[in-house]
Amino acid sequence: MASRNLLLERELRRRVDGEVRFDDGSRAMYSTDASNYRQVPTGVVVPRTVDAAVEAVAVCREQDVPVLSRGGGTSLAGQCCNAAVVIDWSKYCRRVVQIDPESRTAIVEPGIVLDVLNARAHEYGLMVGPRPATHDHCTIGGMLGNNSCGSTAQAYGKMSDNVLGLDVLTYGGARFWAGPGGGDGLPYEMKARLRDLAERYGEEIRRRFPDIPRRVSGYNLDALLPENGFDLANALVGSESTLVTILRARLRLVEEPKARALVVFGYPSIFEAADAVPTILPHRPLALEGVDDKLVSFEKRKHLNAEALRLLPEGAGWLIVQFGGDTEEEAHDKAQALADELGHAVRYFDDPAHEDELWQVREAGLGATAWVPLEHDTWPGWEDSAVAPESLGSYLRDLHRLQEEYGYAEASALYGHFGHGCLHTRISFDLVTADGIRKYREFVERAADLVVSYNGSLSGEHGDGQARGELWPTMFGPDLMPAFAEFKAVFDPRERMNPGKLVRLSGAPPYRLDENLRLGADYAPADPETHFAYPQDHGSFARAALRCVGVGKCRHEAGGVMCPSYRATREEKHSTRGRARLLFEMLDGSVITDGWRSDAVADALDLCLACKGCKSDCPVNVDMATYKAEFLSHHYAGRLRPRAHYSMGWLPAWARLAALAPGLVNLAARTPSLDALIKRLGGIAPERALPAFAPARFSRAFRRHVPIGDGHRGEVLLWPDTFTDNFHPGVAVAAVRVLERAGFSVRLPRAAVCCGLTWISTGQLGVARRVIERTSRVLREEIRAGIPVVGLEPSCTAVFRSDAPDLMPHDLDVRRLRDQTRTLAELLDEHGVEPPPLDREIVAQPHCHQHAIMRFDADRRLLEAAGARLTVLDAGCCGLAGNFGFEDSHFAVSMACAEDALLPALRAAPEDALVLADGFSCRTQIEQAGIGRRPVHLAEALDEAWRAAVSGALPRQARRAPVPVDRTTRTR
Repeated sequence: MASRNLLLERELRRRVDGEVRFDDGSRAMYSTDASNYRQVPTGVVVPRTVDAAVEAVAVCREQDVPVLSRGGGTSLAGQCCNAAVVIDWSKYCRRVVQIDPESRTAIVEPGIVLDVLNARAHEYGLMVGPRPATHDHCTIGGMLGNNSCGSTAQAYGKMSDNVLGLDVLTYGGARFWAGPGGGDGLPYEMKARLRDLAERYGEEIRRRFPDIPRRVSGYNLDALLPENGFDLANALVGSESTLVTILRARLRLVEEPKARALVVFGYPSIFEAADAVPTILPHRPLALEGVDDKLVSFEKRKHLNAEALRLLPEGAGWLIVQFGGDTEEEAHDKAQALADELGHAVRYFDDPAHEDELWQVREAGLGATAWVPLEHDTWPGWEDSAVAPESLGSYLRDLHRLQEEYGYAEASALYGHFGHGCLHTRISFDLVTADGIRKYREFVERAADLVVSYNGSLSGEHGDGQARGELWPTMFGPDLMPAFAEFKAVFDPRERMNPGKLVRLSGAPPYRLDENLRLGADYAPADPETHFAYPQDHGSFARAALRCVGVGKCRHEAGGVMCPSYRATREEKHSTRGRARLLFEMLDGSVITDGWRSDAVADALDLCLACKGCKSDCPVNVDMATYKAEFLSHHYAGRLRPRAHYSMGWLPAWARLAALAPGLVNLAARTPSLDALIKRLGGIAPERALPAFAPARFSRAFRRHVPIGDGHRGEVLLWPDTFTDNFHPGVAVAAVRVLERAGFSVRLPRAAVCCGLTWISTGQLGVARRVIERTSRVLREEIRAGIPVVGLEPSCTAVFRSDAPDLMPHDLDVRRLRDQTRTLAELLDEHGVEPPPLDREIVAQPHCHQHAIMRFDADRRLLEAAGARLTVLDAGCCGLAGNFGFEDSHFAVSMACAEDALLPALRAAPEDALVLADGFSCRTQIEQAGIGRRPVHLAEALDEAWRAAVSGALPRQARRAPVPVDRTTRTR
């Protein structure tokens, strides 16, 4: 087998224009999707073109190796993992070939993300009809593979209803456009066999295929019937890569609603909400979604969508109904008519911002129901059943009783696309013991019997995969099962397309729903001792590595912070999900066998910026910055580290030395030969300018400070972080003036202290712990006196609020320090300090760690109270991220992160706008980008306003030489 794979890999590399990966890290990373299943692939091919993918299939055919197409990798039923060569379309094959606004059609490659396509179609007032909750990162190819739907399918139908043609390739090498009447170029023999199949099984298809909006289970054999136009494209949609490889798709586009209106109804329970669905359907809504009180409770516990949850009317079950119209008045009238008819526990929304917030409540469903604090772990497996909408209330009651019988009901929220009778839920299956797995199988078999008794479908949009393929006989009966096998045999007679999933040609069952489990009765990962405590994961790093559910939110293309390295590289291994998968595999030990020493894991974590974006943006709060620090501490234990770990990891120590002669150090940094030597020795990117040390440290200058004001609000301790103290002391000077003007008296620590940030980010956790212990001792008097600690640098403030307590969970002083630490804005906001007038345009770039840990809410309130015309950028990470952007080999990715959204937003901002950036990294990245912007800290902005400085004047800062380099460098 090894020699065969070597030959296969060699041929693929020789003939395929793309990336060919047979290394253990890649194979491990692609071994699972968002389901309960795991199968290690033979290898991974990332084609650069559609023709390259055709060649890859040809090589696999010659070597008799199975093939599996993969889109976003978010499948919930196991259809995206197999022992095959995985073709990942999402990195390169994402082109829009054509948009024809007159015919309202688009031709696209399978790797394009739905939101990206819709952004292009929006230029013509058009869009793709189906819109799954994963719309910002799911691919068209994946949507075609699963027959995706989403909330808007209520108005526009399933993906199969919106496909006009498919450019497909069989494993045997036949390529043609499938479509109505069979399509263009369909081989005669195939067409004849398909027509014969439709004729022989036609009556059984009509009898056994349920006439409901969301019948997604089974191959779409009904599309081959004469009354349905013998539509082969429709028939192939939802086949989950078991029949053909989709190369391109011709899609129907629909007109975007010009106006929308939303109305939400509250009911005593989710069952009564479901009962009301048939009453609403005649009003023809665009979307009709259901949400229960458990989902709302879980979102509250996880601090998700807090503002939106407060907008819900009274109830314990809700229906969210959206209407469209050509005008706002028309949409409003439709919503109002329904509200008048139903007339109870209703809330109407015509504010687009509130509408978006309400949709987030529903779209957060998968993430909100996974890893819920104080609840049993929940899993997919029966998460996507569907019945006729008029039967939904009765079906929910019966399913809930079945869940209660098995002890699953308490942790299982019920929600979904109620207008189409489609239910989503995650269930607390025990997938790690033999008895639990037996119970899982028994429950799913009985649930299948239940949904079939309602003439429903096993799947309503997620597809069947391994989770439900075995159950097709229950739904379709024994007489129709040969038709599915014959259909597969037309396209894949050698069973090399995603083999073992859905159906086998021999008539034997496909993979069982309880085999190939990612966990299973033999699940026994290593669970090593760690530096961090992982309190949300019961102190277990293994459990933390299991936390990722594969939903792939880290692969979205805009908004939020997570995940900057994925956006810059479009590489799965540089996404939060990819890294989490590798950590899981590292602890599993079957593919990645070298544990903490793994180079595959180290390589994936190398481009992690430790921005902490995933800690807040990930639906299940994967904390990759912490995992990276943990990994680095073990990976380099007892051996030499990268040079940057000694230079930037020990920056606080070097800064204290530099403070003895800052002018001399700055002169050396401005001398080309010495600058190059310093960077080479320190592992620093040659393209970077070294920050200039200030002539005097703030902490030393403060000794001569004469306080002003009466200090009537009490005393605060201003934290002199390394960056502010040594590089931008003007920030601290401004902060002292602001605090004293606000009525506080200011003190500094009695001795030199540090939060340990740079040692944490480089994984030198033993040193970090000792640094924090010393800081805790130095600050003991202030901590125990309850004196607030004010942080100016967000990353250092975040250490006290998050990292330090996770490193030292049992140290009471560290916990007190966490509770007493505030940002400047938080302190002023909590005390109701009236800010000075700031009547000007302000563009704010929140620091990533502030976004994740402290949030920007207090800053927003303070600036708005000051009268600022505030724009808070949703531009992600600046890309510098502490030591990351300074490290050798990271410069291109660092600048690509900045160019993704931040720098374009600043270039587009008004010239007279004040750019606000509290993070030293953010300010440095913007200054060194050469775009003519000089950002300031909030303290400087408030100080200038209070001192009535000339509008637009900037506080004094240490000067840094510009870097003559092309800042538009991208890696994608």
